[in-house]
Amino acid sequence: MMIKSGADILNMCKEENIKISEVAIRYEMKMNDVNKEYIIHKMHHVFLEMKKSIENGMKKTDSQYEIRGKMFNDYGLMMDEYSANNKPFLGQISARAVAYAVSVMEVNCSMGKVVASPTAGSCGVLPAAIMSCMETHNLSDDKAVEGLLTAGMVGAVIGRNASLSGARGGCQAEIGSAAAMAAAAIVEMAGGTPKMALDAASITIKNIMGLVCDPVAGLVEIPCVKRNGLGVLNALMCADMVLAGIVSIIPFDEVIAAMDKVGRQLPSSLRETSEGGIADTPTARKIEYKIFDKL
Repeated sequence: MMIKSGADILNMCKEENIKISEVAIRYEMKMNDVNKEYIIHKMHHVFLEMKKSIENGMKKTDSQYEIRGKMFNDYGLMMDEYSANNKPFLGQISARAVAYAVSVMEVNCSMGKVVASPTAGSCGVLPAAIMSCMETHNLSDDKAVEGLLTAGMVGAVIGRNASLSGARGGCQAEIGSAAAMAAAAIVEMAGGTPKMALDAASITIKNIMGLVCDPVAGLVEIPCVKRNGLGVLNALMCADMVLAGIVSIIPFDEVIAAMDKVGRQLPSSLRETSEGGIADTPTARKIEYKIFDKL
């Protein structure tokens, strides 16, 4: 069984009357010669690791979680405390989702354990989306697993037809893909159709098309940590739009093809080389020289 495109996913869902999460299970069973129970068990383990990364990132920094480049600390905790004690313009739910996203990135930047989803530099988006939706809608761990399976299937198609790498496709390939995976996961968790899930992924990618990859000092800290916050908000917004009945005029596969083309057109200076964008600002260069003792 080969799933090469979004169209393949939708055709199988229609023919078998199944959800994208079930397509993902059958795909994994066929490609890796494992049974359904193993896949479900592994996804539960992945979900638990995501929860741990959120919890660890929300703790005040200690020696165990010292940020490698020391460009930031305790962003997740700061955002969570702000949302708990104020009336954030984003609303409590969105503000908490941002707190979760940057918390996971804080663990990643301190060399802690995270789930690359799809990459380490975008690892905060999917956990934040899953957890915030579970809390607001009182969903079970089983629903979270369905969401993760859906996200994985969407990510597999993006990786096959475009890229998940900032070095190849810019940050649209990392944060963009993560947000698209998260949007599709949310829609499935909320009971949306497979077409709605892919529409949400499509709109999410379109919203972030062309985003460059420009990490300061070559470390996935600045601006990466804040872009994870953007990613989860993008996913939540697009999921809501689709669940409200808004559709993506451009089909998922065409959006991914456009994303791939844009990524290839980006100059190398804007694809994770730290030669352009934010990484090439005077302040960023001073930070780089200080971190690597170039002064």
